[in-house]
Formats: sequence, structure tokens, C-alpha cells
Amino acid sequence: MFDSFLFGGFMKQFFSWLAASAAVMFVLPWLAVTFVKGDGGMAVCFLLFFALDPLYAIVSGACAGRDPKRLWALPLLTAILFLAGAWLSFDMGETAFVLYAAVYLALGTAAMLICMFIRANFIKGENSP
Repeated sequence: MFDSFLFGGFMKQFFSWLAASAAVMFVLPWLAVTFVKGDGGMAVCFLLFFALDPLYAIVSGACAGRDPKRLWALPLLTAILFLAGAWLSFDMGETAFVLYAAVYLALGTAAMLICMFIRANFIKGENSP
């Protein structure tokens, strides 16, 4: 039973999301800072901060809402990984990134709660009569 828990669905799914979050929140900002210079780098950062990262937070939150008992930490991990990646790539300790992380946490949590609500009230599942 423990092997199926460890190597089965939950751990595989959780670590897949963790790896994807690390790639999006660490690698993409580093690539933007390293390879795109000048105004193009600023445009890529705007695209990351205002389009890709919020969208990723919403998608990961919605997927966490499919199994909230096990994946409740995904919105929190996404926000923490964003903050760490932004501080490492840009400016350590910049307080504006804390605000972005809080917004991403709120978006991911809201998506998780909405998905939970929809699954509980509109989708016939295992606990329906």
C-alpha cells in the first residue's frame, strides 16, 4: 500500500506539478534575464508577470481543486517558487515581488475553490446519490 502511495498517482502527480512550477517560476525568469537584453527583456518580464505566471497559477489551482485533500499545497508552492525565482533572477528582497506572489496565491486558491465547488455541486461523482 505504501509503495502505491509513494510511486502511484499522488506522488507522481505532485512531483510533476512541482517540477513544472519550478520550471515556470525559476527557469523562465532566468532565461529572460540572461538571454533577452534591453527593452525586449522588459517586454518578456511583463509577459511573464502579467500573463504567463497568473495563468499558470490559475491552472495549477484548478488542477489542485480536482483533489484538494492531497494537492492543496500547489497554489502555495507556486507562489513561493515565484518569489524565490524572482528574487534570484532580479533583485533579492524586492517587496514588489511579494505583492505579485500574494496575487498569484489568491488566484490559485480561488481557482482551487471554484473547481472544488463545481465538482461538488454540478458533477456527478462518487458521493452523489
